[in-house]
Amino acid sequence: MDKISVLGLLLGLVAIIGGQVLEGGHVSSLSQPTAMLIVLGGTMGAVMLQSPYATFTRGLRMMLWVWYPPLVDYRQSIRQISGWSQLSRREGLLALENSMGQMKDDFTRKGLQLLVDGAEAERLREVLEVDIGTYEQELKMSARIWEAAGGYSPTIGILGAVLGLIHVMENLSDPSKLGAGIAVAFVATIYGVGLANLVFLPISNKLKTHIDRLVVQREMILDGLAGIANGDNPRVIESRLQGYIF
Repeated sequence: MDKISVLGLLLGLVAIIGGQVLEGGHVSSLSQPTAMLIVLGGTMGAVMLQSPYATFTRGLRMMLWVWYPPLVDYRQSIRQISGWSQLSRREGLLALENSMGQMKDDFTRKGLQLLVDGAEAERLREVLEVDIGTYEQELKMSARIWEAAGGYSPTIGILGAVLGLIHVMENLSDPSKLGAGIAVAFVATIYGVGLANLVFLPISNKLKTHIDRLVVQREMILDGLAGIANGDNPRVIESRLQGYIF
């Protein structure tokens, strides 16, 4: 679990709620189910309207990466590629065919297949760079649903505030209903701005960070496979791949 994500979310919530208490307010005044329904429902509806189904559902699943990030082990990939380069140098590229069946990653398996088929380094790069570009584009499109939610949420919060004020204006003759309407108006704005800046936008940025790491790993694998195709010395390949670690 990514502990800093959990700590960051808790710290933000504690700071906001703690500030409310220190100012003499009540925590219960921040609990407005109507305002939450307006902001969350309106925001998700707007995001669903702008997004294809596959992109939207993938983005929701990717939210788990904030707390359980995808495994990216650069050193393991370097050891693996180094082993392949040594094997191909001793026994030839056809010896890599046995390694293909052990690969769960389609990208790496495709690269090994190209090597076994005798593809030149330049052709291998052309094919795999297209795969990397498509992979990155799909993931970033999915991550952008959270960025979009961060853009819509404050506006929907203002819409909730206007709805609350309309309710207040309709009940000016009944003072007992004024408090609830005003509460919804102000709390909807808090929910809209708070969710955007404390949840939606941070999730989007965290996902983009993980996507960049995944793309770098694929670029490193591509570089290593191209080096094998060129017949580079295994030590040279390993030394070059070390530069991808940060």
